[in-house]
Amino acid sequence: MWKTILALLITIIVIPVLAFTFDEALSSNQREILHTLVVVYLVAALLCFLISTLSKNYSQVDKLWSLIPIAYVWITAVNSGLEPRIVLMAVMVSVWGLRLTYNFSRRGGYSIRFWTGEEDYRWAVLRAKPELTAKWRWVLFNLFFISLYQMGLILLITLPAVRSLGGSPLGWVDYLLAGLILGFVLIEMVADQQQWNYHKEKKKALASGGDVPEKYKKGFVHTGLWAKMRHPNYAAEQAIWIVFYFFSVSASGNWLNWSIMGAILLVLLFWGSSNFSESISAGKYPEYSAYRNQTRRFLPF
Repeated sequence: MWKTILALLITIIVIPVLAFTFDEALSSNQREILHTLVVVYLVAALLCFLISTLSKNYSQVDKLWSLIPIAYVWITAVNSGLEPRIVLMAVMVSVWGLRLTYNFSRRGGYSIRFWTGEEDYRWAVLRAKPELTAKWRWVLFNLFFISLYQMGLILLITLPAVRSLGGSPLGWVDYLLAGLILGFVLIEMVADQQQWNYHKEKKKALASGGDVPEKYKKGFVHTGLWAKMRHPNYAAEQAIWIVFYFFSVSASGNWLNWSIMGAILLVLLFWGSSNFSESISAGKYPEYSAYRNQTRRFLPF
């Protein structure tokens, strides 16, 4: 596991360095906006670390995952003088973020006491691992991976907005990209709703004390979009930010530019995250291994 953590930390340093090397230099406006965004990122990351350490709830970054990208892109839009493309990008991120915030909220992620709320079950599993049982190791993991790495990744996936500053006029390609993002948001919404419905009905069936329908005996959602892919919501999430990157391509005319680093790191994170989630599911549900062998991870083919 330490190798995985080290690899992720290296990628968030190496990939940005390489990305900035093989593209045009930042304009003065881009540098100023990026400086502002980095300050916001550092403050947010350190607050997440402080609050999670004091509250022992390590899902503080999860609470901001769907909200702070909205702030990042609107900060960029306002400082661009409300360039039409940047405003369109900000609207798309807002649609994505508000929907994801609703889904996180109904699962108990938020509370009036903001430092509380439901914690991602995977953090408890990680804390129990021998490599992280020592308090100082978990503190370092929380600081560098949960807080700094994840919050840094959230910033990086929004940087196509900064790269798009001063680009070519808004065109049909941008509207096509916006349509694709809305389509993937819809897929993500359907997948999350199917998962929500499944677990809600499973709890009812178990609480009734009667015979549990075969569908719910498996314990994990495996119908609808989940019959086609093991992680349709993860697939849509990655697709949204890959498409978001192409706004910078439309603006700059460069198919490969420095703002691609966020999309690359997001795919790597979801690959590792899905591996970890599936290892937990395979230990809980006897039929999960067969489902994993029969169903693709992110694509239906």
